[in-house]
Amino acid sequence: MTTSSLYSICSRWFRQTFVPLFLIFACPPTVFLFWYTNTALDGSLTQLGELFAQNGIWTTIKSIWAPYFFGSSLAWKILGIFAATELLLMRILPGKTYKGPITPAGNIPIYKANGPLAYGVTLFLFYLGAYHFQLFSPTILYDHFAELLGALNIFSLFFCLFLLLKGYWFPSSTDAGGSGNLIFDYYWGTELYPRILGWDVKMFTNCRFGMMSWPLLLISFAAKQQALYGFVSDSMLVAIALQFIYITKFFFWETGYLGSLDIMHDRAGYYICWGILVWLPGIYTSPTFYLVNHPNQLGTLWTSLIFVVGATCILTNYWADRQRQLVRSSQGNCKVWGKKPLVTVARYTTTKGEHKQNLLLASGWWGISRHFHYIPEILGAFFWSMPALFTNFMPYFYVVFLTVLLAERAFRDDRRCAYKYGEDWDHYCKQVPYKIIPYVI
Repeated sequence: MTTSSLYSICSRWFRQTFVPLFLIFACPPTVFLFWYTNTALDGSLTQLGELFAQNGIWTTIKSIWAPYFFGSSLAWKILGIFAATELLLMRILPGKTYKGPITPAGNIPIYKANGPLAYGVTLFLFYLGAYHFQLFSPTILYDHFAELLGALNIFSLFFCLFLLLKGYWFPSSTDAGGSGNLIFDYYWGTELYPRILGWDVKMFTNCRFGMMSWPLLLISFAAKQQALYGFVSDSMLVAIALQFIYITKFFFWETGYLGSLDIMHDRAGYYICWGILVWLPGIYTSPTFYLVNHPNQLGTLWTSLIFVVGATCILTNYWADRQRQLVRSSQGNCKVWGKKPLVTVARYTTTKGEHKQNLLLASGWWGISRHFHYIPEILGAFFWSMPALFTNFMPYFYVVFLTVLLAERAFRDDRRCAYKYGEDWDHYCKQVPYKIIPYVI
């Protein structure tokens, strides 16, 4: 065996076995450690480190996680009602038929595009239940957050196992199959577009459960601060306002998201499904969760400045995504920044041997860099974390995580496009030479 072949085997084992196993075992306790640090340790990672030093890492994790490992009957009830409501809204609310991008196997996923309506109905139902009819306290999600995370974790782990087996034996389309490595298949998934009883799994988990739970958690966090201190701080208000702009933007752009890397190329496994169902509510909301017990008053000037700059970043991210969506939907027959867009016709062949093509935009924001839209997305997250000030690192973990995630995604997407489009991709890269940050990356 040559040195190069040995390196290839070790590299593949590291990527397809070690990394997935590490993430499968490390991520669940991390979510609970973040919850505990924010609620019991004043958001201080230093205090968490001291606990590790005093009691040992495993003993500390076990003492924190064990009481909530299986959730609670109330947590399961909340999740069941929420999931059933969102599944029902996906089915009964009116919406236009949307065809997703063609898959590598030549399939075209079909969706009902009713995201904005489902979003509005969900918020209205929460308002009715919590404030109008007072069926439950608006703080219920904060008060039982650890139990909810426990129940979500257990459900998600078994759900990913179900998706693994479904992909092996009952795939929904020809975009399915295993790698021969059970661990990697569980982590990455075996189906690109699994459907259960007509419901698209990734649309439900990513859009209608994960993203839809985010604004409800924010409302509950603000209600808890109000209950504890008798007011909602301007820092909490501006952080929530920016996130609501981001989330609202997401649902109005939902069909665009259905054509993104998450949906088009990442299979339905632990990476996507567990990540959206558990990591998103546990980590993405952590800056605002931290603010519940840190009611900083920023003053009108700083609050306004953070809001304006943060909103500008989020809307710029939407503007960039909208430009690309418009160019592709119109086949380039539109204007970008007042001019006819510069595009590259990128040709590719499906696994069925069908010849297809896409338009790669090299104008507007997409003329600055190939993944420019990641910059305002990261900045938007920074500005809704900034109201937590800089006493602790905890509120900024999500920004760091998002930066690493999107940077890795940019490199992965470039490799995929280079393989898919060949010389057409090389031509596009000459038109737009920078990957993310102009003159830097």
